Amino acid sequence: MGREKTPVTPAVRLLRAAKVPYTDHLYAYEEKGGTAVSARELGVEEHTVVKTLVMEDEGGNPLVVLMHGDRQVSTRELARAIGVKTVAPCSPEAAQRHTGYLVGGTSPFGMRKAMPVYMEETILDLPRIYINGGKRGYLVGIDPKDAAGILNPAMVRVAI
Repeated sequence: MGREKTPVTPAVRLLRAAKVPYTDHLYAYEEKGGTAVSARELGVEEHTVVKTLVMEDEGGNPLVVLMHGDRQVSTRELARAIGVKTVAPCSPEAAQRHTGYLVGGTSPFGMRKAMPVYMEETILDLPRIYINGGKRGYLVGIDPKDAAGILNPAMVRVAI
């Protein structure tokens, strides 16, 4: 991959405005490759790559869950933790409508719509995370405490 220009996405604009230090990481995006591909391309552990999942409750209200790349979300535990009956992933179309980002390029920063954000609390134990910067094939490296400072997420323990 040639030296590509770093994208300026709504996520990047928000991080710059907040004066949060981050690093840019471009990689060759693979359809349906997920965090395994980005971790491999960046040469980091998949556990440090944080996925941004857009879900909705039984009323169709959207929410965002930040989860380690090598773990899944227990939707049953999440629903219990946030006091709703059910939580399920949104359709890709609904996720794009809520966030303004294409699936595979969804960043929790600079979303189109304000939504509640839930973060797996063990993410804060990591010294650095790699999270989508708002474009497929682009992650930003950031201190998870800085990410939490911007997103103000509710902490949950819902990893399986």
